[in-house]
Amino acid sequence: MEYQTTEEYQNRLRKLGEIRALGIEPYPYRYSPSHDSSELHEKYDSAKVGESGDAEAGTTPLVSIAGRLVLFRAMGKNAFATIQDKSGRMQVMFNREFTEVVGLAKDGEPPLKFIEKKIDLGDIVGVEGYLFHTHKGELTVFAKKFTLLCKTLLPLPEKHSGLVDKEVRYRKRWLDLISNDSVQKTFRMRSRILSLIRRHFEDMGFLEVETPILQNIYGGAQAKPFTTKLLSLDQTMYLRIAPEIALKKLIVGGMDRVFEIGKMFRNEGLDRTHNPEFTSIEAYAAMWDYNDMMRLLETLIEKLALAIHETTVISYINPITQETIKVDLKAPWKRMTMKESIKEYAQIDTDTLSDDQMRHILEEAGMKRDEVKKATRGLLIAHLFETKVEEKLIQPHHIIDHPIETTPLCKPHRNPQDRAEGLIERFESFILGQELINAYSELNDPLLQRKLLEEQAERLAKGDQEANPLDEEFLEAICQGLPPTAGFGMGIDRLVMLFCSCHSIRDVLYFPMMKSQTQEEVSVHTM
Repeated sequence: MEYQTTEEYQNRLRKLGEIRALGIEPYPYRYSPSHDSSELHEKYDSAKVGESGDAEAGTTPLVSIAGRLVLFRAMGKNAFATIQDKSGRMQVMFNREFTEVVGLAKDGEPPLKFIEKKIDLGDIVGVEGYLFHTHKGELTVFAKKFTLLCKTLLPLPEKHSGLVDKEVRYRKRWLDLISNDSVQKTFRMRSRILSLIRRHFEDMGFLEVETPILQNIYGGAQAKPFTTKLLSLDQTMYLRIAPEIALKKLIVGGMDRVFEIGKMFRNEGLDRTHNPEFTSIEAYAAMWDYNDMMRLLETLIEKLALAIHETTVISYINPITQETIKVDLKAPWKRMTMKESIKEYAQIDTDTLSDDQMRHILEEAGMKRDEVKKATRGLLIAHLFETKVEEKLIQPHHIIDHPIETTPLCKPHRNPQDRAEGLIERFESFILGQELINAYSELNDPLLQRKLLEEQAERLAKGDQEANPLDEEFLEAICQGLPPTAGFGMGIDRLVMLFCSCHSIRDVLYFPMMKSQTQEEVSVHTM
């Protein structure tokens, strides 16, 4: 690897050998710090814990911390350093007479000289000592014992410019986490959001389940799957594009409220809101319809906002214009049919337009002529919504009553006139111009379900790579009785983007999809 030829790597490798020659283990098995830095700051920043002389006398609290060395400066018989742990930073003072290095022989190299010459920025260390405030009032650990916990062989990013190259940040997330506190906060927020979601659904009587990622037949969404091979059975398999079919089978089996949080895989493009591997939640509730699911979801997101930000009004900063947008997540959210939204936000009344007139509008908007030409009336309405309306839905909206062509798994509208127009009981929820939730009253008529899935299979045979194959096992399951049911899917990554004011999905994924590097392209991108 290229980094092994760098001068910095070779210098640290030499120091590693010298440390071992002194009898010090540079990679010990464990260390037990008594506190993290934030705990110490919270408890002692404003408490009287003495001056440095008191610390030397050992009359103040004895504590131990561990973390990465990020700053170091020698000052005669003393040296000051900063240690960074998961919660923040703490200043440490080393002293020529007072500080000892664990493992270093008493008659060997002086401890402070060892720290200055053998320890580098980025090394992980443990420090035990007494708390005191410097003359400037900064809480500091006066080091009694210094323990090397991990000798690093590569440096941290340059301390002044930091790690700003997005390509490196996404590809080498560990460096991003070390260098950028805001990134740490984003991913801790992600974990908290997942915890709050689980608690909400469990409190509502939902059971968390796990369904297969490798599937014989894919379905539950309009998407091209990833294909693989199960060698032991000589069988083609697919990474799931959605867990919907498996979760509905559990509803048939009598598990009346279920949810699953997990990875989905769709062989599609990458942009600021799409990654081929992403995390979603899907949930299904027997005896509910799409109105019940709307209430559940807007209540959930309102509750998340209050738990995370202590207000339902959150701020989003447009990275291009730097404009701050205020979004109010308080329930209930605005509800509009798809046709109503086109009329209000695009000033287009689809009920007064012919199919050819809609095709003309879509072609002028840049849609490909071949795609427009083969679209049915329902798909033309859906395309008009996507091209003319979506980006204008900044405040929370539920867009309800979609054309039947948009999904084969949804129940036809209960209103006879809407049903006659080919509408279904589906809603999508939009915030900041992007879809967050997809939900509907689930289709449980086995005969209509077969008809719609057969149409999907025909589209697949004609080359539509996002259409679903015919799933006879699923049809058999609902022949045995799927009760009235509502279900939804929501992208966790987009939800985290909303609450963390992130513009790109790659900012909320630990390891977003990146193009593979050739050996020549690989570089350290550090100091």
